[in-house]
Amino acid sequence: MALSQGLHQKLLQKLSPQQIQLMKLLQVPTSNLEERIKEEMEENPALELDEEGHNDADEIKDEFTETAEEDFEEKDGSEEDYENVDISEYVQEGDDDVADYRLREDNYSDEETQTIPVKTETSFYENMLTQLGMLKLEPREQRIAEHIIGSIDEDGYLRRETSAIVDDLAFRQNIMATAQEVEQIIDKIQQFDPPGVGARDLQECLLLQLYRQKREGREVDTAITAIRKYFDEFTKKHYERIQRGLGIDDEALRAVMKQVVKLNPKPGDNFLSSMNKVENYVVPDFFIFNNAGKLELTLNARNAPDLRISGGYRDMLKEYDSGAKKDKRQKEAVMFIKQKIDAAKWFIDAIKQRQHTLLSTMDAIMQHQYEFFLTGDETVMKPMILKDIAEKTGLDISTVSRVANSKFVQTEFGTYRLKFFFSESLSTDSGEEVSTREVKKILSDFIESENKRKPYSDEKLTDLLQEKGYNIARRTVAKYREQLNIPVARLRKEF
Repeated sequence: MALSQGLHQKLLQKLSPQQIQLMKLLQVPTSNLEERIKEEMEENPALELDEEGHNDADEIKDEFTETAEEDFEEKDGSEEDYENVDISEYVQEGDDDVADYRLREDNYSDEETQTIPVKTETSFYENMLTQLGMLKLEPREQRIAEHIIGSIDEDGYLRRETSAIVDDLAFRQNIMATAQEVEQIIDKIQQFDPPGVGARDLQECLLLQLYRQKREGREVDTAITAIRKYFDEFTKKHYERIQRGLGIDDEALRAVMKQVVKLNPKPGDNFLSSMNKVENYVVPDFFIFNNAGKLELTLNARNAPDLRISGGYRDMLKEYDSGAKKDKRQKEAVMFIKQKIDAAKWFIDAIKQRQHTLLSTMDAIMQHQYEFFLTGDETVMKPMILKDIAEKTGLDISTVSRVANSKFVQTEFGTYRLKFFFSESLSTDSGEEVSTREVKKILSDFIESENKRKPYSDEKLTDLLQEKGYNIARRTVAKYREQLNIPVARLRKEF
């Protein structure tokens, strides 16, 4: 194979470390920003959160001395690098002041953060184990039962096959159990509260609850037969077939349906487990207030933390600069401090740029959808795509996308993800461009007001929208209906 030499010219565009840092910070939601800042402070002690922080000069100096000694063993000092360091670039008046973006009161919400009390509850699995303790089981049966309870998911279902549980017991617990033994213990667990727990599927879950009601003396025999023999027809709302099969009239069917709809399809949801479920609270990044017809935009104060360069690091620079002749170790120390202060300044600048980007993007969205923020009426929303906001702000489309996908705004009508306000356009008979969000809202209103005994088909919904002047095809109506998580007409039918 012959080797050859040649000249090639390439044009590459690379992001600087600061730009990469900014892009990453833009994606961080407000709820996680504090954690991200703490991580940065742990990596860089030259960054301080406030004057009362733990980074006093003595602690930093001790940490610095140890780190500098380790670095000195691995690297050769550079006379030229040190001589080129202008201390005044790193030690300036005002470096210990609060970052200037925190002083613009008109841009930030001054709402006080309140402590939200968290209530303590017994988890689903703790409740199950407590009930298990009330049974008089042999040690071997106890271990089998605990394994079965551990296999129940958060909804309260036992979705593993009996044979798989038998294999797990053999390989993990060294318990040689039979399928019959496992089934007998499952039967006992299915008697626990909440009713329906331990079921293998929805049908069994509903039947377990109905059997419990029957033992309590309620008349549910017809409902049990309907679920046991006509479960598929029940889920597809083929009520005529159920009536024919059971030989019942409309009144009896209504009574059966009333009993079934009161059952809980997810019995495990009655418990909040701190081990298995995490409450997700939306922390808004922006607040929009209606002040006598004029909208006011503020940024959540959590987005603007107090950050500054460490006073301890600045004092060390002054100390080294005013000292006598520098040896190699001291010069290495100065370069180390320089790098840390550089990184701290870059991070503070990235936070500052983050606030500017967030505010400019949200302001452009607010101005574009001004009528919605005044009224909360989705039918007045205008078509808006990422390109529209990018052109107004001068930002790149990818930057706008990062902000829109991960940020929330709180209004008097509710809290919305920013991407909620983006939608394509649709033409009306008059040639006007309207938002698809408007069309979906009208479609949703039609379905909400329909006669549930004779719900509108997609064809009928298309006709209704066209009567209002919206040029829309039936397949588009079906697509919008699916996006709204609305089932087809047959499944919306009520008896």
